[in-house]
Amino acid sequence: MKAKIALEDGRIFEGHSFGSPGERFGEVVFNTSLTGYQEVLTDPSYKGQIVTMTYPLIGNYGINAEDIESRKPFLEGFIVKECSRIASNWRSEKTLGKYLKQNKVMGIEGIDTRALTRHIRLQGAMKAVISTKDLDNRNLIKKVRRSLGLVGRDLVKEVVYDKTMIWNEEGKYKVVVLDCGVKFNILRRLQERGCRVVVVPANTSAENILSENPDGVVLSNGPGDPDAVPYVVKEVKKLIGKVPMFGICFGHQILGLALSGKTYKLKFGHHGGNHPVKDLRTGRISITVQNHGFCVDINSLNKEDIQITHINLNDQTLEGISHRKFPIFSVQFHPEYGPGPHDAVYLFDEFIKSMEKKSA
Repeated sequence: MKAKIALEDGRIFEGHSFGSPGERFGEVVFNTSLTGYQEVLTDPSYKGQIVTMTYPLIGNYGINAEDIESRKPFLEGFIVKECSRIASNWRSEKTLGKYLKQNKVMGIEGIDTRALTRHIRLQGAMKAVISTKDLDNRNLIKKVRRSLGLVGRDLVKEVVYDKTMIWNEEGKYKVVVLDCGVKFNILRRLQERGCRVVVVPANTSAENILSENPDGVVLSNGPGDPDAVPYVVKEVKKLIGKVPMFGICFGHQILGLALSGKTYKLKFGHHGGNHPVKDLRTGRISITVQNHGFCVDINSLNKEDIQITHINLNDQTLEGISHRKFPIFSVQFHPEYGPGPHDAVYLFDEFIKSMEKKSA
């Protein structure tokens, strides 16, 4: 089945469908990971976005039930150069195409992904539509220009669980995870380190979080514009100084806003598993996994209260902060990996130490 992708600036790309048919709108971005397409598909942070994989062959090791990062795929569409019809791996349970159809996710192959990636790189991430039912270029461009963008939209409410979830019941430390679109690997890394993990919805009040008597709180990753969820920022402000906190990705942005900082939209975002980040405290450089389109403005933070801990070596954007007085820190990247390198997993150990110190 023929398919098209139309960008809001009028650029058109043609290909063929290998997923669910239909028509979907979203911001088109590119991901530079070589593997891990299943984790990319199930990362709730991609809600509202159409993901283009820069690696040319995707789907060759199939799909399994163990590597998912959420209960289902949340992205709006998936674009590849070539989708493998053969899934060869001992854990594989189904092909990528079958998985997309089962979950009603649109997939397009045959696109010149190098050209699309370069266009986004030069012009910036932009609104797009992918369609198998309307192939008229003018109609598609009109539709996409009328569609919603990411700025100002609360996408968190569309991906979170609507009630408290007990992830595991045994462990030395009780950790409450504020779910803004949490990846399962964050919960797995906490469980590995002896934590009892309770996941609460993003709209949970600070009072209800503290009523759980947590040893620590994790602010999770999530989709879209952090300025669109002031109700989360308001409650996080109330937690400052009350309990150790660790923010990851969207959670880092929420913490930045709660500490009176500001956020802004990046030109094309950071999406992939090969982003170099320097820990300014030690000089250590980690290759990190990233997935975000917004960033905390490094110049908006009060340096008397906030220490800059991590910097992106590609573009010098802010990647990590810590509070000088309270046991609070956050990073813009994904230390839990899934997919990607494990270089930054040490940050979970730092979080455990902050709870140990508070407990002592």
